[in-house]
Amino acid sequence: MLKLFITTIILFFTILSVSEGGENPIKTGKTDIGLFAQTLMHDNLSREYFVYVPTSYDGTFEIPLLLSFHGFGGTASNNLISSNMQPISDTEGFLLVSPQGASLKGEGKGSHWNHELKSTKNKSDVDDFGFVEALIDEISSNYSIDSKRIYVCGYSNGAFFANSLSCYLNNKIAAVASIAGLMSTEIVKYHKLLHPTAAIMFHGTADQVVPYKGIEGYAMSIDQTLDYWIKFNNANTTPKINTFKHNNVEIKHYSYTDGRNGVVVEHYKIIGGNHWPQISYMGSNISRLIWDFVSKYDVDGLR
Repeated sequence: MLKLFITTIILFFTILSVSEGGENPIKTGKTDIGLFAQTLMHDNLSREYFVYVPTSYDGTFEIPLLLSFHGFGGTASNNLISSNMQPISDTEGFLLVSPQGASLKGEGKGSHWNHELKSTKNKSDVDDFGFVEALIDEISSNYSIDSKRIYVCGYSNGAFFANSLSCYLNNKIAAVASIAGLMSTEIVKYHKLLHPTAAIMFHGTADQVVPYKGIEGYAMSIDQTLDYWIKFNNANTTPKINTFKHNNVEIKHYSYTDGRNGVVVEHYKIIGGNHWPQISYMGSNISRLIWDFVSKYDVDGLR
């Protein structure tokens, strides 16, 4: 009887110590930190991705997830190098995932992201929307992820895809960041927007690969994309504008504030900037600016 009483007391205080750990304590999940290469079978394709687990992670509490998508012909590994997000992941405590795009069949083949739904007009038949949805589920089953704080960002073709994901998988995506990418004219016809969605865009006015003025019949211009998010989020149509220079290049920062639930839409317009805009603002590079922006929000709006 005494043995049973002692065992019960020990069990009680063990449970109590776990419950007092803070908000949303989680038990389990992988706890190894660092960079890991993983694969996921989806739609009969073996899809590769990198997971970077921050040094502070121990699996006991939910952390945000940031998915970062490379450009056309790019690789997940080079994306990690060029974005240099890992130090920010360590500092801010979020899980970073860099997936690998599949090869595009036929003319112009290369790794890519299919940012539109399947159709006769679409060169790609890869189910990237389904892949990312499955990937989020896989990551969430292996790590303690805050489902309200899942963010997407991308460069070029990866930015097209991030923009489309923010519409098509809006139930999962809290905020989106786009570098040298546009919004598909097709995907907005089938969007599933369910909540105010913060968006930030970086684009050079002299981009010859993805023109600032859009691609007729294929992609909206930056101004049209801004208008899309401003209207949906019911943000102020008159922006706050701040002009600064980086390496003698003029940059205009537009901020459309006071959207529903505190959501903001922002744009960094790089005057004369090309397809790879390099900027620094108040000591922050693009990667830092992206995280500082998206991390303010969850699927309910401003945190």
